[in-house]
Amino acid sequence: MIYDLIIIGAGPAGVSAAVYAARQQLKILIISKDVGGQVAKKAVDIENYPGFEKISGLDLVDWYKKQIKFNDLEVNNDEVLGIDKSGDIFSVKTKSGNIYESISVIVASGAQSKTINVPGEEEFEGKGVSYCSLCDGPVFKGKIVAVVGGGNNGFESALFLSDYVKRAYILEYSDKVNADSENQEMVEANKNIEVITQAKVLKIEGKVFVNSINYEDLSNGEKKNIEVNGVFVEVGYTPATSFVKNLVDLNEKGEVIFDSKTMETKTAGLFSAGDCNVSKYKQIVMASGDGAKAALSSYEYIKKQKIKSNKHE
Repeated sequence: MIYDLIIIGAGPAGVSAAVYAARQQLKILIISKDVGGQVAKKAVDIENYPGFEKISGLDLVDWYKKQIKFNDLEVNNDEVLGIDKSGDIFSVKTKSGNIYESISVIVASGAQSKTINVPGEEEFEGKGVSYCSLCDGPVFKGKIVAVVGGGNNGFESALFLSDYVKRAYILEYSDKVNADSENQEMVEANKNIEVITQAKVLKIEGKVFVNSINYEDLSNGEKKNIEVNGVFVEVGYTPATSFVKNLVDLNEKGEVIFDSKTMETKTAGLFSAGDCNVSKYKQIVMASGDGAKAALSSYEYIKKQKIKSNKHE
């Protein structure tokens, strides 16, 4: 069987694409290891998603699952290993050994936040450890937090958090930060933020929730402890795009380069949406919008392909 559309990923972008495509009565297959993606794993309380004053990541994922069921969408819980295109048909190979064919494909595979791999990081994920200051920052109003990472993401996160928290520490491993001079100037002018360089994070501690972070001062080897209520890890992310690099152009970060008007990649019929794409902001609502746009563009492409195919019969 040849599907009209295969959607890879079932996070905000993938689910949004699937819902919009379903309304066009397309024959759709979703391939994803899980439903929700990073929303289920990283988002604690979401307070900036239209329609909800506040909703947890897990509750939002439940709504995704309800929409998938309501639209009678087919979901294959698998991992995509590669995509090829022969003529006008795409073939998608999965880890289980299956190969699925379609007229069009939407890549909505997202990105995985990089971790610092220290004791307590995994244990307190969602209990004080966060990978998204925009998502979770307001939850820490009036509290003390640490931001791990002295690049632009770390500095911008600290600046955003400073509007809510009592104090924010930026911990940077090297002896100097990598943030742009403008971000550095804004942080220097902010009395709520303190930058600590040559700080090697050793451990995140707490009971039910985070209450401190331990680090080594690399300048003298001294072990130090800071009492904090939250730790925001901002050491970068890895886009999940390795399986499609033969059909798309990627930037230096491994993000997909696409046409902003249609979400189409350099390969006709192959679209991408969400956090796997080149973008400054990685937000749930933006990924959802990308998914909707990709689905509508895909529908237009599929229609043209079917008309062309009918003419040749």
